[in-house]
Amino acid sequence: MAAEKPSRVFAAAAISVAIVSYLFFSYQSSGLFPWWKPGKSSRHRSKRRKGLVDAIGNTPLIRINSLSEATGCEILGKAEFLNPGGSVKDRVAVKIIEEALESGDIVEGGIVTEGSAGSTAISLATVAPAYGCKCHVVIPDDAAIEKAQILEALCATVERVRPVSITHRDHFVNVAKRRAAEANKLAAKAEGSCKIKDDSKTSAHFSDCKGGFFADQFENLANFRAHYEGTGPEIWEQTGGNLDAFVAAAGTGGTIAGISQYLKEKNPNIKCFLVDPPGSGLFNRVTRGVMYAREEAEGRRLKNPFDTITEGIGINRLTENFMMAEIDGAYQGTDKEAIEMSRFLLKNDGIFVGSSSAVNCIGAVRVARDLGPGHTVITILCDSGMRHLSKFYNPHYLADLGLTPTASGLEFLDHS
Repeated sequence: MAAEKPSRVFAAAAISVAIVSYLFFSYQSSGLFPWWKPGKSSRHRSKRRKGLVDAIGNTPLIRINSLSEATGCEILGKAEFLNPGGSVKDRVAVKIIEEALESGDIVEGGIVTEGSAGSTAISLATVAPAYGCKCHVVIPDDAAIEKAQILEALCATVERVRPVSITHRDHFVNVAKRRAAEANKLAAKAEGSCKIKDDSKTSAHFSDCKGGFFADQFENLANFRAHYEGTGPEIWEQTGGNLDAFVAAAGTGGTIAGISQYLKEKNPNIKCFLVDPPGSGLFNRVTRGVMYAREEAEGRRLKNPFDTITEGIGINRLTENFMMAEIDGAYQGTDKEAIEMSRFLLKNDGIFVGSSSAVNCIGAVRVARDLGPGHTVITILCDSGMRHLSKFYNPHYLADLGLTPTASGLEFLDHS
């Protein structure tokens, strides 16, 4: 009889193992054992990760302590400078390329072209290799030199052109559009390689070229969708829906359009505001319904209409993206205010941001003051100051323009 006990023990153990195994393999998809992760042999494989692209988005929403304490409001900044490419434009670059690949407008090995003052170009150059694509960017030659240096380090082909009106064939956006068409034409003629030539007789060589695609950040609504589907929902979730206002500047208009439309769909009582730099017509468009006098339209002015040292924001035309925005009002921020704000944030919060982020923070303070204490105001910290060293953070450059920062507090905003 004693010999039967071990047998019974072994039999019971075998039955237990069989039951547990059955439960593991039968109910793993139901979440009964959430801590158990299937191996490669399982047919229930986890979603394949996308490498660098997975790190884009879900940026923190940080409290800007100095501005919050000065206004009595909670002023929160979406820290987009923490994206891998260093700016909010990473989201746009991913959305534009993924939609183009899905539609067949570009294939792996193709060339993405774009006209950009810097940030979108850098983001495209950062993420394009993750999709097997190359990047050719056209930037105005008055953009900060470090932006071109970053692009070249990212192995993008950089073409610098003089700043002209969008109506001119050699505006950086129009040149980028031509480059895509040239790449498509050359790829159709000779499979295997293509050569893009610019008007200055310099050229860029691309091996295994499979055509070009013009990203068209100003008019491509993938820009809007990147923020409507990504940034807006993140802000809503991070605040638990407890926010009163959102404010941001606009260049292409995709950020303010996507976020404002999403937030107002969630809660129509949320106020959304534009903050606009000097020389831009968007402030007048929002506040008066008229963008500019007829004689001031782009292509008619005798000088560059963008009388500002901020880069990437401000425009004198309505883009497809901006027209999607739902805006309740607008504020303005000058160059001097932007410079002072950037130094104030650096000194008091350790936040090192670029010119467009500084303008956004000007808008946040003005919104907070108008709403009064106890409200929550959200803005975007678009990029860091690292790509603005040669101009916006250059004391000699600023001194020549009479823009040396001198404020000790926020008194530079007290006049308005």
